[in-house]
Amino acid sequence: MSQYEQVTVIRQANVYFDGKVTSRTVLFPDGTKKTLGIMLPGQYEFGTELKEVMEILAGQLKVLLPGKAEWMEINGIGVFTVPANATFKLEVITVTDYCCSYLTE
Repeated sequence: MSQYEQVTVIRQANVYFDGKVTSRTVLFPDGTKKTLGIMLPGQYEFGTELKEVMEILAGQLKVLLPGKAEWMEINGIGVFTVPANATFKLEVITVTDYCCSYLTE
């Protein structure tokens, strides 16, 4: 889906790592939430509260998911899922455009 209809966008940005990772929150009528953001090159570690599905829309990065020994590489477009209450690491190589979906299941 390249466009969202009938949503609420929170104006204030979510800013992490001194502005190297930013996003905007999008709220849907059914109560679901997504964030749309940009990550600049660097190494980051994130924690989750809910299960997250990260869609990489453009960029190059590596991700180390919980319980995995090997980094997954994404060049261009890709998707990965992170369980709730977990941490994961990212090595962003080029500016990366992403959409994160938060799941309550």
